Amino acid sequence: MVRCDHEAQHAIAAERARANMPKEEEVERVAASFKAISEPSRLKILFALRHGEMCVGHIVEAVGSTQSAVSHQLRILKSYGVVSARRDGQNIAYSLADEHVVAVLELACAHLKCRL
Repeated sequence: MVRCDHEAQHAIAAERARANMPKEEEVERVAASFKAISEPSRLKILFALRHGEMCVGHIVEAVGSTQSAVSHQLRILKSYGVVSARRDGQNIAYSLADEHVVAVLELACAHLKCRL
């Protein structure tokens, strides 16, 4: 064990951290969610969808990719529960699953001082 000048304080902090640590399965779920949104083309799709529901064709236009690539990324995002889909006649309309996705994007951009 490493010794330091603030051993008692740090031991208390470590115990508090351990007591409030999420369960291992929850940590794994959070890691998987971050993994799902960390790929640049998927992030572009999420940034496009933060302005509202869109069909694949319009997402393709917005992100500058191919229909095949966007459809593939949407399947991944949907499987992780990041986006939801709704059938609209022959089209499928995609949207962000909930406001938490927008909050994560906005926090990341605020932290990195990027333009939204």
